[in-house]
Amino acid sequence: MTQTDETSQTSETDDLLLERQLCFALTVASRSVVGIYKPILEQLGLTHPQYLVMLALWERSPRTLKDISDSLLHEPATLSPLLRRLEEAHLITRERVPGNERALAVKLTEKGAALRDQATAVPGAIRERLQLSREEVAELHQAMTGLIAATQRSGT
Repeated sequence: MTQTDETSQTSETDDLLLERQLCFALTVASRSVVGIYKPILEQLGLTHPQYLVMLALWERSPRTLKDISDSLLHEPATLSPLLRRLEEAHLITRERVPGNERALAVKLTEKGAALRDQATAVPGAIRERLQLSREEVAELHQAMTGLIAATQRSGT
């Protein structure tokens, strides 16, 4: 076996090291970052998935369930229990779209819209806890967005 063959074989074997697995790094990073959000979001009375729904609604309300689902890359059935809890907390309302009984319109209540004022402190608190600048967060976000796009192109 030549030196090149040995190096190639070692590289391929090293590719199976846990520390080199993209899926492992992403899983741990995701769990860790969401964990940092938890105590901050608890002050707002939200879970992380609920926060994502509220972010979508703070951008635009009302929105259809399908629109929220598409924005968050979640199945509508996954969002339904979250929406029910947000409705029980009087942060949103859910109504059938007139003329389209299959479509569900989700709308912020006054209380839900007012919660946005408190939520404006969340991004800064996260950056502070992670000790990352706004630019570093933007770079990470851009890299993750590129990764998401790559997975979508791959057909998964």
